[in-house]
Amino acid sequence: MVALIAVVILAYLLGSIPSGLIVGKLFYKTDIRQHGSGNLGGTNTFRTLGVKAGMTVTLADILKGTLAASLPVLLHANISPLLAGVFAVIGHMYPLFAGFRGGKAVATSGGVLLFYTPILFLFVLLTFFVSLYLTKYVSLSSMLAGIAAIVYSFASGVIRGWDIPLIIVVLLLTSFVFYRHRANIKRIINKTEPKIKWL
Repeated sequence: MVALIAVVILAYLLGSIPSGLIVGKLFYKTDIRQHGSGNLGGTNTFRTLGVKAGMTVTLADILKGTLAASLPVLLHANISPLLAGVFAVIGHMYPLFAGFRGGKAVATSGGVLLFYTPILFLFVLLTFFVSLYLTKYVSLSSMLAGIAAIVYSFASGVIRGWDIPLIIVVLLLTSFVFYRHRANIKRIINKTEPKIKWL
């Protein structure tokens, strides 16, 4: 029980590290919460501070999920990496260190999958960029990547055997992504969602 509590707390605190806020304030003297969508994630960082900052924040957010998922191994705790990963994603969405106003769960969720099943991570990443190339919508591509993760998890279960914890967590993480993008969904329907111009 002590190990479980320790991993959960550490994972949440890792997820709570506000990469976008740190990069913005430290290197650009800018609080990105006061610009663009007001979101602390990579997409708003790209739009507000540029490609270099956006890539840095996105990679940092991915690594938060990967490191959190690795905690049970590092601490020799008999706990699923997926459980630790979920709490990191919750920390990313509702960060203790940034007034509980965080990102949209995409990059950190990807980081969890990167640790647990790298092949699924690569499949999700490929789906994201193909969708982004075709639609130019980051938000839509993020949601389609979540759906792709669900499809892959079920297909893998049929072919290679069921990983029920993975399926449950993928469903949960995808629901997080959709919930956090509910305003984007409305804008997509109304055709007011901004499109990227660099791809």
